Amino acid sequence: METDETPRVLPFQLQFDKPVASQIKFAEWNPEKDLLAMVTEDSKILLHRFNWQRLWTIFPGRCITSLCWRPDGKAIAVGLEDGTISLHDVENGKLLRSLKSHNVAVVSLNWEEDGQAIKDDSVNSSSYEDRTSCFFPPAPRVPRMPGLAPGDTGFMDDSEDSFRELSNSSYQRFNILCSGDKDGSICFSIFGIFHIGKIGSYFSILKVALSKDLRHLIVMCSGELNHDGVESAERQLGMHGFHCLLLDSSIFWKRKSELRQIAQQASNIEDLIEVIRTSLSVMSKQWKDAMLTFHEKFDSLSRLIMDHGNIFSAYPFVDFYHMHIGLDSSPQEEFLSLLGGARTSPPVHQFLVNSLGELGVKRVSMVICGAGKELQHVVLDHLQPAAEIICFRMGELRGLSRWRTRFQGIGLDETLINNATEKSGILLSQLERFMRVLSSVVQQFSNFFNWLLKCIKLLMQEPSDQLLPYISELVIFLKFLYDQDPVRPFLELSEADIETEMETVQRVRELVHFGGFSDCEYLRRTLAEEFKQMEISFKEAFLMPFTTISRKMLCKDVLPLFALPYSPASVSFTVPMSVTYYKDASAAISSYQTPEHGFIDYISFQIPGDSSSNIANCIGISRGFMHSLSNRIEESASLEAILLSVPDGYHCVDLSLYKDGQIVLLLNETTDASESSGESCMMIVQANELPFLSIPRSSCVNTWNLDQLKDSVMHLQPENEKVRNIPHSVVAPLAVSASRGVACVFAARKRALVYIMDEDEDDVSDTE
Repeated sequence: METDETPRVLPFQLQFDKPVASQIKFAEWNPEKDLLAMVTEDSKILLHRFNWQRLWTIFPGRCITSLCWRPDGKAIAVGLEDGTISLHDVENGKLLRSLKSHNVAVVSLNWEEDGQAIKDDSVNSSSYEDRTSCFFPPAPRVPRMPGLAPGDTGFMDDSEDSFRELSNSSYQRFNILCSGDKDGSICFSIFGIFHIGKIGSYFSILKVALSKDLRHLIVMCSGELNHDGVESAERQLGMHGFHCLLLDSSIFWKRKSELRQIAQQASNIEDLIEVIRTSLSVMSKQWKDAMLTFHEKFDSLSRLIMDHGNIFSAYPFVDFYHMHIGLDSSPQEEFLSLLGGARTSPPVHQFLVNSLGELGVKRVSMVICGAGKELQHVVLDHLQPAAEIICFRMGELRGLSRWRTRFQGIGLDETLINNATEKSGILLSQLERFMRVLSSVVQQFSNFFNWLLKCIKLLMQEPSDQLLPYISELVIFLKFLYDQDPVRPFLELSEADIETEMETVQRVRELVHFGGFSDCEYLRRTLAEEFKQMEISFKEAFLMPFTTISRKMLCKDVLPLFALPYSPASVSFTVPMSVTYYKDASAAISSYQTPEHGFIDYISFQIPGDSSSNIANCIGISRGFMHSLSNRIEESASLEAILLSVPDGYHCVDLSLYKDGQIVLLLNETTDASESSGESCMMIVQANELPFLSIPRSSCVNTWNLDQLKDSVMHLQPENEKVRNIPHSVVAPLAVSASRGVACVFAARKRALVYIMDEDEDDVSDTE
């Protein structure tokens, strides 16, 4: 026993105490590196090293409501108030992808990867190789050209390489991003980028946690217990409070090989669709701007013709030729007359020599022909390679869809995949047709501008009535292309059909009988319309796995924890809570034996002071919830739980499950229910050594299970635990890293204190 003269050895070493500019509302340690991500009250994301060096700061412009790291630590997911989930690069904070998974605030994020080695056997073969790189160069990037606004596509405009590298690295291990919103919806995304399921409930979700074997999902929620979503004979109503749901997500574990293959192909296809969409947007804007420049210059000729006609019509002695100009002449007719060798009319002469001039022709020619070349560049370098890779990947999915015994059960429908494959092939045909039209139009514009330059040079010489050059191709241009634009309709959605020769249409209909495709009306559609139809076919094909997996995500069990007085404010309350899965086969757990996969769930939470359960100032810890259903059926020992009474004079600010079954409590010292003394402490409790009690589970769910533990509350004794006094009043969050052995505590006076949790106490001399 220590005497008063014996210096007290503190269990946690204070690494440093640093000021923060704004109070922190979320904080998470990187699972692989000594990096701490923090979200301030004004929704800025800060990334600091362990030595508190700031790497970057970003401001998404919207309120941040949740935060989590990807398991490999290379990307961070941020939940926003509008339901968007944004993925950011750990290196520089750049936006990698935006996902609109929800319609309301994303309040909880959990990103988990398969914690078990994938066995390469005949039953669960996962040796799948993406063959795309064997036949194609790297996938094209989104074109960086005028008209592409950052954020329009969900990508940052200069980070496609980073996104591709990160998404490829994620394929090394199967992982799932779970997200829950305040309305009770939970979404699942493979690799964090491919939506694979969504479920809803009648609760306000507080936390979601997927098990490390991907078989179970534990959901902490509050609200009125409506048991319609639970597989049970008895379904009770009217239980408003704090609940724990157990969802069966074993489909992710059982079919991870198949889901991995689908997600890898489909997510890459979705990325390439963004490339095509952006390419069409860029092409449409560039061509529209070029034609606007052309009309701005050449529309003045129509006004000159009209003005000259009005002048001559006021004088009855003018000749018939000039009268004819003013009444019904057009720029096309004037140019055709000039092309045929007729005398140049005054309006055309004034337009070519004075208004347009050689410099004007060269500028317009540069704009039109330059835009044509840029469109060809976008097609050849971005759009066409993307379409070709999509066709190949759809072919891969088509082959998988024919393996009905393995892929039909997870929603890969052969008919829908065949339709999407056909649409992707037709898009390639449309691209070939568009390139021919574009090349022809640009060439004819070039001939027209070259002819105008020669005309202007001759008109500026003496005498001015020399015979002008004749080019037969210009007749077609002046009659059909001068006041029309055959390129623009291809790039815009339009209900008008593309004019096609009936002979060509009939030939396509005859080819349908030879097989390979069934759509013979594609020649009448524009390129943009064809892309729209292809995109719709992809959504229909990928919706089937999404719907199928969603139906298989069933709620298997409900654990009512404590009651709350019903009020609008209690619906959105927050309490400190944590859910962690440990791989622990310790024999110290006598009443609960771990299953073969060796994961135990530990759920810890604070019971609010206004709880109707009459359990004041207590911490609840339960374990074995995800296995209690099967144990209950077998009438054996099931769920275990314990109530820990917080020491007198303290209240819990936040808590976190640490490692080896430990729980870290952050406590503020209080003089009454509302005032803080300005001091606090951090305590580690060895949870797996606590005297857990078995809770008998009834088939009815209208029982608050923790009420059974009222008479066996364990009082925490600070002198028996590892406790570190903190000379500040602290606030949530408590950021603890089990992999790095550190904790970050935030003081109410805007300070960050970083402690080293794992150290040899004999070597610690800090007696602060």
